[in-house]
Amino acid sequence: MKNTYIYIVVLLLTFSQALAQTDRSKLPAPGPAPQINLGEYESFTLKNGLKVFVIQNDKLPRIAFSLILDVDPVMEGEQAGYISMAGQLMRNGTKTRTKEQLDEEVDFIGASLSTSSTGIYASSLSKHTDKLMALMSDVLLNPSFPVEELEKLKKRTLSGLQSSKDNPNAISSNVSNVVRYGAAHPYGEIETEATIEKIDLQSCINYYNTYFKPNVAYLAIVGDINKKDAEKLVNKYFGGWKKGTVPTHSYPAQVAPAKTKVVVVDRPSSVQSVINITYPVDLKPGTPEAIKTRVMNQILGGSGTARLFMNLREDKAFTYGAYSSLSADELVGTFSANASVRNEVTDSAVVELLYEMNKIVKEKVTEEELQKVKNNITGSFARSLENPSTIASFALNIERYKLPKDYYANYLKTVEALTLEDIQATARQFVRPDNAYIVIVGNGKQIVPGLGKFGEIEYRDVYGKVYVPEVTDIPQGLTAAKVIENYINALGGKAKIEALKSINTEMAASVQGMNLTMKVVKTNSGKFLNEVSMPGMTISKTVINGDKGYTVMQGQKMNLEGDKLKEALQQADMFAEMNYEKNGVKTNLLGIEDVEGNKAYAIEVENAAGKKSTSYFDVQSGLKVKEATTVDTPNGPFNTSVSFSDYREVEGIKVPYVMTINQGMVIKAEVKTVEINGELAEGLFTIE
Repeated sequence: MKNTYIYIVVLLLTFSQALAQTDRSKLPAPGPAPQINLGEYESFTLKNGLKVFVIQNDKLPRIAFSLILDVDPVMEGEQAGYISMAGQLMRNGTKTRTKEQLDEEVDFIGASLSTSSTGIYASSLSKHTDKLMALMSDVLLNPSFPVEELEKLKKRTLSGLQSSKDNPNAISSNVSNVVRYGAAHPYGEIETEATIEKIDLQSCINYYNTYFKPNVAYLAIVGDINKKDAEKLVNKYFGGWKKGTVPTHSYPAQVAPAKTKVVVVDRPSSVQSVINITYPVDLKPGTPEAIKTRVMNQILGGSGTARLFMNLREDKAFTYGAYSSLSADELVGTFSANASVRNEVTDSAVVELLYEMNKIVKEKVTEEELQKVKNNITGSFARSLENPSTIASFALNIERYKLPKDYYANYLKTVEALTLEDIQATARQFVRPDNAYIVIVGNGKQIVPGLGKFGEIEYRDVYGKVYVPEVTDIPQGLTAAKVIENYINALGGKAKIEALKSINTEMAASVQGMNLTMKVVKTNSGKFLNEVSMPGMTISKTVINGDKGYTVMQGQKMNLEGDKLKEALQQADMFAEMNYEKNGVKTNLLGIEDVEGNKAYAIEVENAAGKKSTSYFDVQSGLKVKEATTVDTPNGPFNTSVSFSDYREVEGIKVPYVMTINQGMVIKAEVKTVEINGELAEGLFTIE
């Protein structure tokens, strides 16, 4: 025992001496790239040209099928969006099963089955393999394209587009695509209400009939099955799939602009700017450059420890996060560097983004930065191999992009071999701070004065169309107070509003197929009820009675106190604008803005607690058409809005019969009944 103790002491002393002699200011010398065992896959091709890859994995009794079409992107024109809908419609019924029957059969075996415009995915327990293939082949070979399902898809898409029009990130994405690729490229097309409305069923059917052919398809099978059984199964269910000639398409080569251009999407209500520095690049999947750009971009802006993040968030505190990406594509790749920042630091943030882009071009990265990224990629690559579907995607990529057979087997060796010189050469090739589109969605009046130094400024709308801003000066002498006074008069006048005792409104709406009832009751004595319910269930409820109130959300009741109570009391006003001065609300006339194609006065409203929102009043009618609010969340600012339309007169007071609520999901509420000065149910405002 004594000898053992002495041996341990000697080991500890030796170890401590080794540590003392180690220079811990330097990273340890990297070892060789780990040997990667990618696992085995087998393949075969049907007579109709369908290429099949089998990755056997019997660790779990599960199986997954992934069918991918290798087809060129298609210009959709005035029906932009129809190709995506064609893919979704395939899952909504076949010639032998309705959508409901499909859903029931898929659920019964605990499976998943989804479709897209370029393929199908299905998975289940391996004991249900035959049944799953029967369902998958029925969806693939016999879609019925029910017209009623198309109308539902169009309705949901229009609702989503309505939401995205108020989402600065969605606007930035759309406009960036338009300026980066142009109108003559399929990547430059965006969906609008007009294009969705024009989509017809025949276009969807034509796309399916033209492009869903086995000779341009790849099928990956991963799970508890061997090649012999897979071949029997695939022949049984897909052997009768008829091959055909599939059109190919070519498009103009996309290049970065000759000099940097600033593109502004003016949103006067924005309290922050969404910045995207972007341009097209010639970067194909599976090339040596694709690996180099991954490493280089990881240093520039590919993570929360990269240069952009550390500069704009950690050092300057401009943003919640700043990132960059370099994506490869068979047609045209993309570079983007982006951040969302406060209006007042917009130009400073652009300076820092460009600074980091210039720095990585002009100066070599450090050995420490490079080694950290290599270590990160090695770890994530190794972890990805734990998922059998990774092997399937590797096999498909090798076949689709004609890669060397050992491309992925040597992936980490290629990464490890990269030098500081390689990274700088890659940055010089792909990072173009002087040849970029700087797309900024934000408050034009606040941000444009500081942007001229970066390049020519061009204005575009939310659809990416160029326009020259109108000079819409506010009429001399007009104030926020006067706009609000005009609104009160447009509603029916101060005298009629002050004579109101109560307003009882009931509205109907639907969300994802669920019917909702929304009830709002207000009195001139400070009583208020706002209740949202569906058959048999109350979703939310707020009650105010004098200086007390509570709210119920998802069955949880909370008494309102402090600032929350003050805000709720303002909501209890029948017309809050009548009492702005009494409630300490500040207003500021910002300017004139376009709201749904009409000019409206934008007024900033700041309540007594310092929370701000923007109200919009139609220039012609004087009526309020919209309220917009930005809410701070842990993930950054979140925009919400309520639009008001279809005003109708009820006993001398104009009431909006349609309210469109946008909180990331759009809810259109339509008034069913409005009762003014009617008898109210007893106990409606009881505070327990």
